[in-house]
Amino acid sequence: MPRDYYEILGVARDADGDELKKAYRRLAMRHHPDRNPDDAAAQEKFKEIKEAYEVLKDPEKRVVYDRYGHEGLRRGGAGAGGPDLGDIFGDIFGDIFGGGRRRPRRGSDLALAIELDLRDAVFGCTRDVQIPTWATCAHCGGSGSASGQLQRCGTCGGGGQVRLQQGFFSIMQTCPACRGRGQVVADPCAECHGDGRVREQRRLSITIPAGVDHGDRIRLSGEGEAALSGGSPGDLYVEIHLKPHPLFTRDGDDLYCATPIDFSTAALGGELMVPTIEGEVTLKIPPGTQSGKQFRLRGKGVRSVRSTRTGDLYCKVTIETPVGLNAEQKALLRRFQESLDKDRARHTPQTGGWLDEVKRFFGIGE
Repeated sequence: MPRDYYEILGVARDADGDELKKAYRRLAMRHHPDRNPDDAAAQEKFKEIKEAYEVLKDPEKRVVYDRYGHEGLRRGGAGAGGPDLGDIFGDIFGDIFGGGRRRPRRGSDLALAIELDLRDAVFGCTRDVQIPTWATCAHCGGSGSASGQLQRCGTCGGGGQVRLQQGFFSIMQTCPACRGRGQVVADPCAECHGDGRVREQRRLSITIPAGVDHGDRIRLSGEGEAALSGGSPGDLYVEIHLKPHPLFTRDGDDLYCATPIDFSTAALGGELMVPTIEGEVTLKIPPGTQSGKQFRLRGKGVRSVRSTRTGDLYCKVTIETPVGLNAEQKALLRRFQESLDKDRARHTPQTGGWLDEVKRFFGIGE
């Protein structure tokens, strides 16, 4: 006795079309002859799965099968020994070209770029924006009909498909009159002209989470464009763009800043007030600090939206050369330089080492 088609596909008797298709594709992928070339049992199983799906996906055949079983199909001429060739080609062309009765299409996604300064990106903020979009028509509730009622399509009889006979082949295609919905609008809404949606400027308050970075995208589900004919709306994607900051440069969770210091502080050491994203902190400068020295302030960077770690702040000091010196200041510097020249190797080790390398390069003193 032939096995029950619902049992073959592993679905309940009230399974809808999507559940049938998912079950069929999952089983067909597992037992397809191309994946089991030397397995006769798998090939026979594939035929059985295909036969069950071809019957249950057809509303008319399914009604006959539910009421009379395999005997009803044989008497009705559907052929329990295998699927109808026209139905097979209809399924193939339907999958490729979108044939068959379809659910209303989902609305389009929208993309929006928001420019933030560094502080708003680090601590989060809220932005009010206006978005030009398609919205569900309030007058007809998205149905496209003035009365809210839809009529069965006269072209396909409500099935969403039409059969085209081309010689030996019978091909199923999406109904051009109802676009696969199986229903048509007889009395179009005056506001949306039967589309079920209207163009509008929509105000939206967007919450930006703390720690976002340049290029991050935030997805707002259901905030995109409304769909035609009552489908679900699309999503809104908000892309973050960071404005250049006058003090800080961001690299992931870390911040970098350049800090000028005077010659005396670099030579003698001292304390320097440096900015962070949360306020000023004191940075200790050790004696003999060279230009380009980088100091790390732990935990003074950014806490990423993707982790619990807080980055660091790196302060790179640059020694500022004094300008606009008067005669007295110039004389003091000359005397200071003369005192350094008496023991150059001790006071300026980098300069001494550099001069030695120059002499070695040109072969001087060898």
